[in-house]
Amino acid sequence: MNAEVDVRNAVRAQGERARDAACVLARSDDRARCAALAAMARALRAHADRVIEANARDVADARAEGVSESLVDRLLLNPERIEDAVRSLGELAALPDPVGRVLEARTLASGARMERISVPLGVVAVVYEARPNVTVDAAGICVRSGNAALLRGGGLAVRTNVAIAALLRAALVEVGLPASCVEYVDAPGREAAEEMMRLRGLVDVLVPRGGRSLIDTCVRTSTVPVIETGTGNCHVYVHTSADPAMALGIVLNAKCRRYGVCNAAETLLVDEACASEVLPAIAGELAVRGVTLHADELALPLAAGAGATCLPADEHDWKREYLAPHLAVRVVSGLDEAVEHIRRFGTRHSECIVAQDEAASAEFCARVDAAAVYVNVSTAFTDGGQFGLGAEVGISTQKLHVRGPFSCEGLVSYKYVVRGEGQVRP
Repeated sequence: MNAEVDVRNAVRAQGERARDAACVLARSDDRARCAALAAMARALRAHADRVIEANARDVADARAEGVSESLVDRLLLNPERIEDAVRSLGELAALPDPVGRVLEARTLASGARMERISVPLGVVAVVYEARPNVTVDAAGICVRSGNAALLRGGGLAVRTNVAIAALLRAALVEVGLPASCVEYVDAPGREAAEEMMRLRGLVDVLVPRGGRSLIDTCVRTSTVPVIETGTGNCHVYVHTSADPAMALGIVLNAKCRRYGVCNAAETLLVDEACASEVLPAIAGELAVRGVTLHADELALPLAAGAGATCLPADEHDWKREYLAPHLAVRVVSGLDEAVEHIRRFGTRHSECIVAQDEAASAEFCARVDAAAVYVNVSTAFTDGGQFGLGAEVGISTQKLHVRGPFSCEGLVSYKYVVRGEGQVRP
């Protein structure tokens, strides 16, 4: 019990330091915050070998524990991925300053002048699993938007995350900002994460990034507001008017580009009117890539006849976020059944229709409730960098207070400033 108390006290102390640092950041100007991002990028690039060495140990331990290769892929850092993280910091610095923007200005009936001005949230806590690049992205986004970051990654990447956080904190000090603008919680055990969720008054918002279990735990446990970054049971729907070659390219990219990401397609819906033409070609190419298909009774013979490895689909398959080389496949009667399937089983993340019929595409966009809806575009584009945000804290599947990929603009609020000449209310 004493050990638990010590962990909780240590996490609370980190929250208090982050709160103090947030006050400093809130007074900083755009130039200082951009200089911090540049210093963070230099530190990562200069000491990439240190990060890669720590990551290699984490990856080796994960493989020894029998972790799936798709999860190992999320955990892995190499020189190219570190350079991607460095580039994302530069892209963040190039964005317009999200803090201090006048969102609205008008003169009130009293003659007083009112402005609504963007301000940082304060302290942003991020709890995530196996992706160490989140340590860079979350820290960079928080600093850019004037927020202190309280971070905790999963145990699989603890060495990598500690190494990255140390570099980022040293870079902050280099440019005259407190190291505690980025606090990394490395205390072991669930107690540390649970204490982060209870830091009401110190933490302004909590963002969980990971699987359904992590997100549900945060929603149930947290006493601070939570922005859910939901799981991605994403669909590609091939309408009867679809160009077959386009459909093939989109399905392969949405499913096979990377299996272990939340914007990967997990279910393929194909109109019955074009299934015999479209589905065998798609199934054959998926077979070449080693993807197992969980197919309904209409899709199964078409896919199996093309050489695909197939299993009969059941109700559970329509709900799954595989994050692996598996894809559920269903033949539908048309747009109505496709939309109803997505409404029932989707997670409101990313949904795609492949169609040349503009009326069908417009109806799909109007009826499908998701953070991102695509017409003839792969779901793989649901990403902060692809959306021009530089990086993302996560992809929100809720509607308050942000939705879809969100970055700096999702971590600011606003306050009203009213100036006058002695006005008093009658």
